[in-house]
Amino acid sequence: LPAFYANIVLLNVSNLPFRLQKLKEMFISKFGSAPKFYVRAPGRVNLIGEHIDYCGYAVLPMAIEQDILIAVEPVETQVVQLANTNSLYLDFSTSVNNIQINKTKPQWHNYFLCGLKGIQEHFGLNNPTGMNCLLDGTIPPSSGLSSSSALVCCAGLVTLRANGKTLSKVELAEICTKSERYIGTEGGGMDQSISFLAEEGTAKLIEFSPLRATDVRLPSGAAFVIANSCVELNKAATSHYNIRVMECRLATKLLSKSKGLDWKKMLRLHDVQTKLGVGLEEMLTIVEEVLHPEPYSTEEICKCLGISLEELRSQILSQNTQDVSTFKLYQRAKHVYSEAARVLEFKKICSEAPANAIQLLGELMNQSYISCREMYECSCPELDRLVDICLQFGAIGSRLTGAGWGGCTVSMVPTDKLNTFLKNVRKAYYQTDVQRLALEKNSLFATKPGRGALVFVEA
Repeated sequence: LPAFYANIVLLNVSNLPFRLQKLKEMFISKFGSAPKFYVRAPGRVNLIGEHIDYCGYAVLPMAIEQDILIAVEPVETQVVQLANTNSLYLDFSTSVNNIQINKTKPQWHNYFLCGLKGIQEHFGLNNPTGMNCLLDGTIPPSSGLSSSSALVCCAGLVTLRANGKTLSKVELAEICTKSERYIGTEGGGMDQSISFLAEEGTAKLIEFSPLRATDVRLPSGAAFVIANSCVELNKAATSHYNIRVMECRLATKLLSKSKGLDWKKMLRLHDVQTKLGVGLEEMLTIVEEVLHPEPYSTEEICKCLGISLEELRSQILSQNTQDVSTFKLYQRAKHVYSEAARVLEFKKICSEAPANAIQLLGELMNQSYISCREMYECSCPELDRLVDICLQFGAIGSRLTGAGWGGCTVSMVPTDKLNTFLKNVRKAYYQTDVQRLALEKNSLFATKPGRGALVFVEA
């Protein structure tokens, strides 16, 4: 893979795009000098494969046009000064030598610090350069479109360039995945990978260990429409997400132990399948045999594994799941193995492009949504309502995208029905509610696969 400098786009000063020009002017009035370069990293929509990246399974996202854009000037002092074009996000400054990331309050600047710290630690930078940075974001926050990961990725690339280092896109994605955990989100790597590896015009099948991305050509007769439920979820501030990560880890341990594997070494549901050398259908059968649908208490889990509660807490449970008393293992494992199979099927249909491809892909999206709602329990009433509305007005498939519990839906709509679809969804979901109506402009839009992270330098 080429080093990252291959992705620098030289822009001629005389015709900076309007958004960059505006950002440059704001930067000058804020810091008194001009930025030396700009970095952008896109948000993403996941078409299928929800909550399975952290279990080791492939996912199928595409980058969207909305992004995080940062103007940067490296400075002699060892201070990072961060400002945001949106006045709701307050200025922040800190010494580059003493990065403190506060997990209790997931504020915007902490995501920047994750990316900064990830690059500093990777290179062991003893004398990192200070920076003035002005950020402009167009991804709706807490919407399930990866605004937070785009910010971590953008900050990682900013830090890389400011310190004169290079890395491949894959290395950058892996560093940013690890460094986002500084804020307490136990993510699996999809968001960071697509932010760096995306290419215009194609979705990507992203596989892990080792990280790789394969083009997935979407059918030409359909548009993908994002609709925001306008219910916000901040993953780092809530426990739902990390509880699911832990339920999958516990299911991994119990399935491994029942099959006589070295369960202490097994972390992800994918590991069990790999070790047993069986297919996903077979894994679903094993889940039925081994796990029961009733929730497991911590006592029962300890008994199954032959460990004490103290060992469970110190060796298996994460910091923010110490006080959870029951875990649903059967439902979570069933979702993961069935969803992993749907991703591969989706990719296969896109490759083979049968005449009824759109119909088949829509069915997979609908099955995915039912599994997210029933088995993974990561939907909410507003998302359920929005999916119903989308299907009612002509979507062939519709599902939640991102972590869930709020955020966005993604729907596949025949291109010839797109305009009436948008009009009807606007009327049925957004115009019935004052708060949603205010957000509607950025909440409902068709999207095409966009390009990944870039550095812009004025020529």
